Amino acid sequence: MRHSRPAGSPTPLGAVIRGSVAGAVGTLAMDLLLYARYRKDTGKSGFPHWEFSADVHNWDEAPAPAQVGKRLYEGLLQRELPDRRAALVNNVMHWGFGIANGALYGVLAGSAPEPKVRYGAPFGAGVWGSGYVTLPAAGLYQPIWKYSPRVLAKDLSAHLVYGLSTAAAFRALHGRRP
Repeated sequence: MRHSRPAGSPTPLGAVIRGSVAGAVGTLAMDLLLYARYRKDTGKSGFPHWEFSADVHNWDEAPAPAQVGKRLYEGLLQRELPDRRAALVNNVMHWGFGIANGALYGVLAGSAPEPKVRYGAPFGAGVWGSGYVTLPAAGLYQPIWKYSPRVLAKDLSAHLVYGLSTAAAFRALHGRRP
């Protein structure tokens, strides 16, 4: 049995590709917000230095994305990942997670009759919430109730920027319906 797509909706592969590109846009938007906050809070590094984790030299300094990547690498390959790879792994995991979530968003939003930018708010909130479920379970974060409302609000707002920017980019890439 052949299933037809609504007119103007992307193919599944097209939705994944557009979603991946949109996820990269969303990741960059989130990082620009986080960088602006870093600079406001006394950060001195330029954007490329900050973005590519140039100050991360070992696993003790590495944030959660790097720690997840280290566990995946070492668990799958049964080989220790050296400290000098901490910054690289952090970037690969951070950008990979943003792009992969964008691909998922593309599949979901691409199946809607008309993708809306407002879909980005629940999407970003969902990505944010999933981190507070999986990362404490992995021992990389504290349970959500141990964080102050201010910390949670700042983190949520960054993820809302990610979600809304991803949705806006996906909508722009979707184009007009014929």
